[in-house]
Amino acid sequence: MSTTPAPRVAPPTATSGPPTPGAPATGAPTSGASTAGPSHREIVTILAGLMLGMFLGALDQTIVATSIRTIGDDLQGLSLQAWVTTAYLMTSTIATPLYGKLSDIYGRKPFYLLAISLFVVGSLLCGTADSMYQLAVYRGVQGLGAGGLMALAITILGDLVPPRERARYQAYFLAVWGTSSVIGPVIGGFFAGADSILGLDGWRWIFLVNVPLGALAIAVVARVLHLPPVRRVQHRIDWPGALMLVVGLVPLLLVAEQGREWGWTSPRALLCYAVGLVGLGLFVVAEVVAKKDALLPLHLFRNKTFSVGAGANVVIGLGMFGGLATLPLYLQIAKGMTPTEAGLTLIPFTFGIMAGSIITGQLTSRTGRYKWFPVIGTVLMGLGALMFSRLTPDTALVEVFADSIVFGLGLGFTMQPLVLAVQNAVPVQDMGVATSSSLFFRQVGGTLGTAVFLSILFTTVGDNIRDAFARLAGTDDFQAALADPAVVADPANAPVLEMAQGGGGAMPSLDDSSFINALDPRLARPFLDGFAESISSVLLIAAAVMVLGVVLTVLLPELPLRNVSGIQGRLEDEAAADKAAAEASATAAAAGAAEPTGAAAAGLPASGSDASRTEDHGPGDGH
Repeated sequence: MSTTPAPRVAPPTATSGPPTPGAPATGAPTSGASTAGPSHREIVTILAGLMLGMFLGALDQTIVATSIRTIGDDLQGLSLQAWVTTAYLMTSTIATPLYGKLSDIYGRKPFYLLAISLFVVGSLLCGTADSMYQLAVYRGVQGLGAGGLMALAITILGDLVPPRERARYQAYFLAVWGTSSVIGPVIGGFFAGADSILGLDGWRWIFLVNVPLGALAIAVVARVLHLPPVRRVQHRIDWPGALMLVVGLVPLLLVAEQGREWGWTSPRALLCYAVGLVGLGLFVVAEVVAKKDALLPLHLFRNKTFSVGAGANVVIGLGMFGGLATLPLYLQIAKGMTPTEAGLTLIPFTFGIMAGSIITGQLTSRTGRYKWFPVIGTVLMGLGALMFSRLTPDTALVEVFADSIVFGLGLGFTMQPLVLAVQNAVPVQDMGVATSSSLFFRQVGGTLGTAVFLSILFTTVGDNIRDAFARLAGTDDFQAALADPAVVADPANAPVLEMAQGGGGAMPSLDDSSFINALDPRLARPFLDGFAESISSVLLIAAAVMVLGVVLTVLLPELPLRNVSGIQGRLEDEAAADKAAAEASATAAAAGAAEPTGAAAAGLPASGSDASRTEDHGPGDGH
């Protein structure tokens, strides 16, 4: 229960510091206190700290995505890259709702600092990894911090700015996203392409570069992020719910990653299905028991906007992360690009996201309408995935650019309006948990999509390469390569020559795909075609998934946008609660003062008003 504070004036802005000495540490404004929002300058100052944290997460994603092939080849485990990606997504997914719930209770700032700190520690550990499995574990630590970087930044923006005005500040976040997307591939390519920097493998600096950036972000956030104190309310942290969420998600993700090796109906796979389903069932039970303290409060699902938005976010995450996880592989393997070139090739995708977000933000701010943007966005994402599914090793880069813009526009039309709709539909005191839950469901879809789609890719690529080999072996170019003395004399071509000449040689391991670049282009063609065909199949599935996304976004309700920020709404709610409590206390005090007279009325003459009060309450009502 919350304590009832003495009346005081609320902090007038979101950047106010601690309460004046002598004032209670908790409390809310009285009915006459100002709840005016912060100025533009104050908001920009706070956003500077938030953007540094977001820059860490956004830069890390672009650097790692464009360098994963180099890392996998160096650690002898390219086919294990799903472990690295899934571990990060899994821990960040589980951590995201925890950050939202705890920040609603104890405030945003300490948990934002914790998120950055964990991310920095995880980055330092990743820089020391000696195997793909070890790297996956350390990426999991990194994900624990990443789970709060985006969720809390978006929540704090919701605290500061009303939904109708939020578009003018989205440009700052978009600038961070765009900058990291442009320089990330360049930095990643530089580090991945360097054999050694200061005595360490070049790719290790992909992670180590986060350490000084993270230290700077911690210093800036600690200095500039000052929000009104959160009223202290007695809460119980939902550790059982968090534990059951882990028990439910981890086995399902594990079987998604290992199913192709175990067999989808093997005993180990069936055990994972069973444990995962039991864990999710117990998670629901834990949330019912926890009630308002639940990690994912079930009462939010009675809100149609929240429930439909949750389903849409799962589908969008599945299509977005699952489909995009394969594109860097296409560019680096099928097109023979370096990590830097692959990252720069996807810049039109980033421009599409930025353009879509700016368009939706400005139109939402001017019209107050947002429903049809996610509908259009999911249609564009499905169309973009369908266009990507037609890629071959010979596809012109102009076509790749066009496909990227279409897919990026779809994401830009979809991501912010869905979060905005959920924030606008829930009470302000649930802003953190609702925002983090939206991102949680998107990450659940992304985690499952990445694991499943990469499993499909590496399950089918071997057969597709063999089919392409059989199809191309009789062509003039391939036969000319087999007869070329220079090709035969090159040791790099030996494994493929054995396969082609019936020498019984097995197909080279795809755990290290760098051998493809060393092959004669004519001998490499079956491998390029095989990878392109598997990637096309994955993207075709992603396009089919987005059809369900269109259906869900059509069902999304549209509510009038609020004109107050989260902080203003919370302060006004607390002021109303204090006023009601004060009136109830005054009524109780008046009743207590009248109690002796009422008691005397039982045996002594009383005035008319006292007799009337006694008659109204009845004998003994005052005790």
